[in-house]
Amino acid sequence: MNSIVHPATNPALVVSPGSCWHASLELEFAKTARGCRLTHNRHVGPLYVQRPFYPEGIDLAHVYLLHPPGGIVSGDRLQISVQLNEGTKVLCTTPGAGRLYRARSDLRLQEQHNILTLGSGSSLEWLPQETIVFPGAHAQLTTRVNLAKDASFIGWEITSLGLPVSNIEFTSGSLHQRLEILLDGLPLLIENIIVDSRTLSLYHSACGMRSLPVSGIFVAGPFAAGQSNTFTAEVLHSLASVVEPALCGITKVGNFLVGRYLGKCSEEARRCFRSYWRALRPHLLQREAYAPNIWTT
Repeated sequence: MNSIVHPATNPALVVSPGSCWHASLELEFAKTARGCRLTHNRHVGPLYVQRPFYPEGIDLAHVYLLHPPGGIVSGDRLQISVQLNEGTKVLCTTPGAGRLYRARSDLRLQEQHNILTLGSGSSLEWLPQETIVFPGAHAQLTTRVNLAKDASFIGWEITSLGLPVSNIEFTSGSLHQRLEILLDGLPLLIENIIVDSRTLSLYHSACGMRSLPVSGIFVAGPFAAGQSNTFTAEVLHSLASVVEPALCGITKVGNFLVGRYLGKCSEEARRCFRSYWRALRPHLLQREAYAPNIWTT
């Protein structure tokens, strides 16, 4: 993986000050007498939230993550930190797709790092729109979920390589995408995707991604052993093939249910994962699914 070279150490890479952005967002939630409240909200650069919404009641906050530029270029770095204190319940989503544009000739990384920390008895639903990776992008995306005992997590990541709607294929560039879920510091689930010039042939192969540009992963858990035994078989059967002819399915991995999508359409991937979310949310969080209002606008 290439390192970021600071312009000060290499005059040949000096760029104009406005050509890259380092933005960060720190959110912290606490359970109070007035319900789940956003108690700390600090942002640097064009990355922020306006205010939480409470369509399901005061104990669960819906939060929309806003990035007005809408995309990441060479040298940009976004970092999002979400801290849920004990007993808090939060749903995070985004109003639109993220974009990773074609890198400049210096190939400086385009980065986004999400650090999600869940306290005891808390729950986080991390449901962003898809990320579109333009041909020629040079990107690194990481999401780390740190779970405490009795915390619950539902999340998904959807990635589009190229622009399938415009018949623009991902013929060059690189993407390193990593998802980590840890419980008290011990890894429970690690997903790693690397697409670059060395692995592009695997992307096109039958044992790889079959030249299908849109992929995604859905994760829900951890479920208690006794709890999962009562419904897992029924849920897995009902969700085994939600969307055709795309490749999708859901399996049990440890105490998590993990869904996957591979196809040609981001909207189809969202429909698939929302079906999983609607079916599993009542079992894991004891709540019927309530779609964020931003999804219908």
